[in-house]
Formats: sequence, structure tokens, C-alpha cells
Amino acid sequence: MHQDCYMNRELSWLAFNRRVLLNASDENVPLCERLNFFSIFQSNLDEFFMVRIGSLHDQKMLDDGSRENKTGMTPSGQIDAALDTIRMLCREREDVYNTLLRDLAAENIHIIRFREASSEAEEGLRKMFQEDVLPYISHYSVSRKEEFPFLNNRAIYAIATLRSHDSKFRVAVIPCEGTVLPRLIPVPASEGSFMLLEELILHFLPDVFPDDEIIQKSLIRVTRNADIDADVAFDEDLSYLDHMEDVIKQRKRLCPVRLELSRTIDATGIYRLCEFLNISANQVFEYQTPLDLSFMYQFIDMLRGKPALFYPPRSPRKIESVMSSSGQSMMAMMRKQDILLHYPYDSFNPFLRLLHEAAADPQVRSIRMTLYRVARNSQVAQALAEAAENGKDVKVFVELKARFDEENNIEWSRRLEEAGCHVNYGIEHIKVHSKLCLITRMEEDGQERIYTQIGTGNYNEKTSRIYTDLSLFTYDQQIGADGINVFEALFREETVDSAVKLFASPNYMEQPLVRLVDEEIRKGTEGRIRLKMNSLTDKVLIDKLIEASCAGVRIDMVIRGICCLLPGVKGKTENIRVISIVGRYLEHSRIYLFGSGEDTRAFISSADWMTRNMTRRVEIACPVEFPPHVRMLNRIMDTLMRDTEQSWSLDASGDYIRRGHENTVVCNAQDAFHDPAFIPLLP
Repeated sequence: MHQDCYMNRELSWLAFNRRVLLNASDENVPLCERLNFFSIFQSNLDEFFMVRIGSLHDQKMLDDGSRENKTGMTPSGQIDAALDTIRMLCREREDVYNTLLRDLAAENIHIIRFREASSEAEEGLRKMFQEDVLPYISHYSVSRKEEFPFLNNRAIYAIATLRSHDSKFRVAVIPCEGTVLPRLIPVPASEGSFMLLEELILHFLPDVFPDDEIIQKSLIRVTRNADIDADVAFDEDLSYLDHMEDVIKQRKRLCPVRLELSRTIDATGIYRLCEFLNISANQVFEYQTPLDLSFMYQFIDMLRGKPALFYPPRSPRKIESVMSSSGQSMMAMMRKQDILLHYPYDSFNPFLRLLHEAAADPQVRSIRMTLYRVARNSQVAQALAEAAENGKDVKVFVELKARFDEENNIEWSRRLEEAGCHVNYGIEHIKVHSKLCLITRMEEDGQERIYTQIGTGNYNEKTSRIYTDLSLFTYDQQIGADGINVFEALFREETVDSAVKLFASPNYMEQPLVRLVDEEIRKGTEGRIRLKMNSLTDKVLIDKLIEASCAGVRIDMVIRGICCLLPGVKGKTENIRVISIVGRYLEHSRIYLFGSGEDTRAFISSADWMTRNMTRRVEIACPVEFPPHVRMLNRIMDTLMRDTEQSWSLDASGDYIRRGHENTVVCNAQDAFHDPAFIPLLP
């Protein structure tokens, strides 16, 4: 019905990662921040292969005739289209890399290969190889009859085709790790110059195989599928913690989905590698750039002493009433009125202060909290442990299926249990992604009352400094009661079907949102919807937005990443505007605004409008009802939509166009939010 209004999810995500890459080439961005964007681009792309391409390969094997519900593409069709797009991205990546090398050279930092080394430097490198690398190298030699060695996910190996004195051929595989040397090696007799360990090993392969002729050689890196279903084959005789540790081990050995090469090798060599790894030739990528770009972070550290190469330093606003230990307690302020904080412009410390106050307050009876991703040295988890040790009833739901954070979450689960917390960590086929903290306190009138915090982002001190998120502190007893119902259902391994004020997926999120859109549709051209989220993929909600546009409702959306809805399609989505902001901070907050002016119905949420968030996760959307806070959310959305410095507009063809400031007022939204005008109204 609306085929021309949809964009494929995978291609939309790749378009987002291209915006990240282009930030790495933007001369208006300081050099070290560009290095950071460049490294993020690679880690994003690695994860795309491990999760999305991995998932599509699984779908392909199960049923390659199945079709994606918006664009009608098969798994094979999506893989082919994605790989074609990635090849174009990788060509752009090479150009960006060369530009970054040029700019690093201006700071006297050089990455060199052997052809660029002086004879004196080469002699020093040879000595280094002989003494610090060769004694520690292990290698495998494989003939046609021998099994190819297992290659670890994203590890770098040198590979060579060898011909022995009796003219027999074999393939040698050499891990480029486990030596005395770090990956980034200072080049002797060449100040400011560095070489990658894998390049050193590749160059001196003749020293590793002195009796053989090296026919061809390259560096390789394999990416493996990480899309393992944590609920499959769960043995109920095992603890869920033990099961998840097994899942992590399995992931490391899943099938390859990509092979990267740093040198061109002949078709026979490619064929044999594909045969060994059981992948097709279209999954092979050849680069002129290093295979792993994470060493860029070391250059960032080397340049710390040059502030002009970084974004100007910023600190969260100091709001004395919530920062001062000598002032009112957080709970006393919450009793007076709601508090809404905007990270990273406001500090995360008031939330930590609330937890520590609750841990020490003799009137506090219980703390209930969901944890999805926490910091390595989490002050949040430490405060919960402190509360349990002080005799509070502490219940924590730790989501062990938070992809790539499983090991950290397992460790914290054990530590919380040791401190006396009651920990639950699994609902079959559902992730708990909500951000919910509930503190029950016996008040002076002898009644128990609930203090609730609901956020759009994780309880993570580290990411709160670089992700934009919203955090609501409220004494609203109905919100608290709804929150308790959601949380206690989790501990029974159930989900709620309804609530009075909160929306809670998987059973009670999508339809309440549909009803809110319907209310705006009934207003016709007077209707207004503004949305901010990471991704928009849910077909039910997309189709409802298309219906609203057709009814004349004006819709403005800030969608950082995937957007499967194309705006500006004549007669269908011409009342919809979509922008993406990729800047200093990761735009992570979710805001839903329905209506306009004083009639705005405002919500913050942990949920993107994605099918998984609506049907396979426990998420919460919470109303924001205090009028000054509603006005604050309106101003945030208005400011984001005016951004001219770090925003891109999505057009009807699926292209993202960088927004300029011709004939408009220049606006950098993330700078504007540091303005005192955005300080939350507090008691």
C-alpha cells in the first residue's frame, strides 16, 4: 500500500554509519574527535556484520523466500544490497584514512610501512623482530588434507602461501598477537613514526619460514556471527548465569560472515580461504587501510596535551539544590515537585545521591531497580550493594542478554547477590530494557510511599557524560504504583497487560501510542506530532504516521539512526520531516510529544519505535506532566529541529542531505543545551 514510503532497515543503518564516517572527514571537527568518529565507524561496522549480517544469514538458511515486511526484500537480497553498500563505504573509508594520516603528520605522528622506513630504522625493526617477536610466534601450516585452524573473531593473522624445496604448496597462518611488543610499535631512529605489529610480522615472514619460498602473503581478519539466541536450548538444570556464560563461549565460535584482507592475493588463494572458512567470495573485502583501526585511540591519548585538537572541555551544569550534600535531600525535593534532568548537560550525580540517601535512610524499606548496561566500576551497583548491606530489601533485575555487555552484567549480578540483593536475570524470549528505579519509604504519617526515577538511558556514569538522555524523578504515587506492578511482574517472570499512567511493552505500548496518533489525526491540519528516538522500524506505527500525514498532521522527527519511513513522498508523507543529528554527544533520549502548546501530551521513554521494542522487550514510556517540564521538552525538540551544524535531512529518495545555514540562523543544538535557559526548574 505504501511501498514507496519505506526504506530497508539495513540500508538505513548503513546510511547512518556513513554519517559517522563523514564526521571523521569534517574539517570543522577537531582532529582527535575525527579520529574518534573514525574508530566508531569501524566498531559500528564490525557489530553490523556480527549481528545484522549474521542474523540475515541465519534467516537465509531457514527460509530464503521470506520477505522483510516493509520493502519486501528477501534475506539474500538484503545481504547483497548491504554488501554492495559496504564496499562503497570502504572506498570512502580509505579516503578518510589518508586524510587523517595527513593531518596526523602535521602533528608529527606517522604510520609507516617498510617501503617508507630508512635503512637505519629497518635495521632496528629487524633486531626488534628477532628479539621480541620471533621467539614468541606460533604458526600453523595447512595442506589440502589438513584442517584449517580456528581463527578468533576479529583477531589479525598473517597468512602466506608457501612452496617447499620439493615444490609442495601449503598455507601458513600466524597469529599477530601474544608477543612482547604492543600492536603500535615506535619505529627506531624515527621520532614520531609508528608501525603496526602485524606489518612487522608480515614483512619478516621469510625469517619465520627460512626453508620455504613465500609465493604470496597478506594480513587477514575474520568476523564471526554473534547473533546467538540466548534462550535457545536453555537447560533448566543450569543456573541462568551459567547458561549465559555458555552463550558467550558459543558466540566466539560461530560461523564467519566476513573475511578482510590487507593485500590482494590471487583468485586461487581467495578460493581456498573461502573454502576453508565456508564463506562466499562476496563476503571477502580487500583494503589498503589497516584491518583494525582501534589503534587510533592511542594517538588520541598521545595528543591529550593539545586542547585545540579536541572539543572544548565541558562540565555538567552545577545545580546547587541537587548537588549540595548540605541542601535538601533528593526525596524532600521530589515531594515538592518533579525533577527532570537532561544528561550530559546536567550531572548524573543527583541520581547517585538519591541512591546513597536511600541506602542510609532508616525510613527507606526497599529499592527496586532494573539494570541493562552498567559501568565497569559501577557506582550505581555499589550503592545498591550498600543499601542491601544496610538491611534494605533490594531487588534488582539484571538483563544478562544485553548484547556484548553480558560478561560485565554477570559479574555484577554475582557481586550484588553476595551483598544480599535479590537478583533476577531472565525472562525467556524477552529483554528487559526499561530504566526504572523505585524507592519505598515509610513517611512521617505512617504510610509507605514510592519515589520513582524513570530514564531514557542506562544507569551508567560513563555514558551519562557522552549520551544525551533524560531522567525524571517523581513522587507521583500512581506512576510509582504502576512501576511497582511492572517490576514485581518481572520478578514473577511475567509482563503487565495494562497500567494507569505508564505504557509498558510488550503488551501495553504500541496500542496506546496508536491511540495518541489517532487523537492527532482527528484534529486534521491542527494535529501535531514530534518524536525523538534512535530508530524507527515498526510497521504498525510507521503506517499510522503515514495515515496522520495524509490527514494533514504535521510531524517532525529526530531519528539518529535507522529510519524506515521516507518523508516527503507526495500525497503520503509530505507533512513529515525527518532529521538525524550526529555530533559531539550521542543523541540517545526518546521523547514523544502529541499536540502543541499548553495541550501537549509529553512522554519520555526507553523505547525506540522498533518492532523489537514494542513486542520483545520490557520498555516504559512515562508521562511528563509538570508544565515547566513539558515546555522544556518542547524547547528541546524545537532546538533540535533548528540545528544547522550537525544535522542531516532525510529526503523522499532515502538520501541524507547535510543541512546548512544559508538564509537561516546558525544553531548548534548541543551547544545551545548548555545555555542556562535549559536548567531544569527545581524546588
